[in-house]
Amino acid sequence: MPSHGGPDADGVPLHDLSTNANACGPYPPALRAMQAADVRHYPDPACTALTVQLAAWHGVAPARIVPAASGSEFIQRISTAVALNAGPGAAMWQPAHAYGDYARAAQAAGLARAEDPARAALLWACDPSSPLGQPQAGLADLAAALRPGQALVLDMAYEPLRLEGALALDAAALDRVWRLVTPNKALGLTGVRAAYAIAPQGVEAALLARVRALAPSWPLGVHGVALLQGWATLPAHDWLAGCRATLRGWKARQVALLRAAGWRVEPSVANFFVAAGACPESAGGRFDMQSMLIEWRRQGFKLRDCASFGLPGRVRMAVVAPEVQDALMAALKEAA
Repeated sequence: MPSHGGPDADGVPLHDLSTNANACGPYPPALRAMQAADVRHYPDPACTALTVQLAAWHGVAPARIVPAASGSEFIQRISTAVALNAGPGAAMWQPAHAYGDYARAAQAAGLARAEDPARAALLWACDPSSPLGQPQAGLADLAAALRPGQALVLDMAYEPLRLEGALALDAAALDRVWRLVTPNKALGLTGVRAAYAIAPQGVEAALLARVRALAPSWPLGVHGVALLQGWATLPAHDWLAGCRATLRGWKARQVALLRAAGWRVEPSVANFFVAAGACPESAGGRFDMQSMLIEWRRQGFKLRDCASFGLPGRVRMAVVAPEVQDALMAALKEAA
């Protein structure tokens, strides 16, 4: 099974720091819309009204909006579409540390791994990145260097929760890439699987047609439609602006507590970060991260093991409210 954050065989953690969800959530109007959704009927399979709303929100033509069942579903779909479109021998490129679904989808689609982005038909970017929460180095150059036949997908899962700086792409550069938007983390409703992509301006017609043809008959359920309808509104983004202000203060406090306890915290511009240290050593003189994660989970705290990201011995944790921080520090002290 792929490694993910969130609930596991032991159920929903009392304090889940593993998913990067907005700790200020859920967004109340979206939650009410979930509860009021009419589950007696199918949604419109073409997502007609939603597509028009999302297109108007982003200022693009409706033909460029591609609804998706989730970010992971779109990752699988566009990987297959690019592989079919580019033909045998096509390759995928991704950053050194990246969400594992990019590589899994490429393998399933028959895409080779390229070390050089210039040799790839499909390229991935995520900014702020996962798991580090940092701006992706060279993103603007990557977008500027795109050639016909290449597709760069910018995963924007954490853009609404960026607490510092700004995306290093202007409007013209954004129009050159596929933008993958998954608002459930920002709205604090990760249990609702819903996403959409914005195709590049002047996207190759054959590739866009394949992406659409590979979609399930109903890419979104009624809850997903309600989530995205609530997302593409001014009140939702006013609420998010307030959340970011709160999260900045919470993050500074959480990082200070960890550093005071001897943890090493990596720089991050998002509502999450990677940290290491202050773990007891096993008899062999090495950090026993798995044992520590199990002990923290027993105490009700789930952190994300970064081994699957190529960062063994480190954890990724979301920013949480001060009362949860205090409980976390007590649990870390007890486990140590």
